Amino acid sequence: MSRLKDKYREEVVPAMIKEFGYKSIMAVPRIKSVVLNMGVGEAIQNIKVLDSSVEELSMIAGQRAVVTKAKKSIAGFKLREGMPIGCMVTLRRARMFDFLDKVFNVALARVRDFRGLSDKIFDGRGNCTIGIKEHIIFAEIDYDKIDKVKGLNISIVTTAKTDAEGLFLLRHLGMPFRS
Repeated sequence: MSRLKDKYREEVVPAMIKEFGYKSIMAVPRIKSVVLNMGVGEAIQNIKVLDSSVEELSMIAGQRAVVTKAKKSIAGFKLREGMPIGCMVTLRRARMFDFLDKVFNVALARVRDFRGLSDKIFDGRGNCTIGIKEHIIFAEIDYDKIDKVKGLNISIVTTAKTDAEGLFLLRHLGMPFRS
C-alpha cells in the first residue's frame, strides 16, 4: 500500500468524520481518479510533437497515454474533426495515490517561485484542476532529451459534494495550499 493511502485511512477519514459529522466511513469523500491532460496544438502541423508528448506523459504517469482527437472542426485553427490534438491518462487506485504523493511532495516543490496552490481551483463539486506550465518539474523527464517545454493539467476527481469537503480532504492529504 502506498504512503498516501495509509495516511487517508488512518488520519484523514477520522478527521473528516469529526469535522463534517458523517455517520459512516463510507460517506467520507475519497479520491476517485486523477486525469492528466496535455493539449498539443502544434500537432496540426507536426505529428512528431504529439508522439513525443505521448511518450513524456506516459513517463510522468507510469501508464500509457491515449491520443485525444478533436471533437469539432475549427477553420480559424485549421483543425478538422477527428484530428489528433492532445493526449491524456486516467489514473486510479495504487498508481493514483503514488502519483499524487509524487506531485504533492516532489514536483510542486520544483516549481519556480511556488508559494502554494490557490483554494479557488475547485469546480463547485469538490473536484480540482491544477495547471502546470512546465512539465519538466517531474523527475522522470530528462531536460536534455525534450524538444519543447509543454504544459499539462492535473484534474483530481473526488466524491466530495462541496468545495469545502474537497479542500479539507486534499489539504489533509498533504496538498500544499496557500495559507
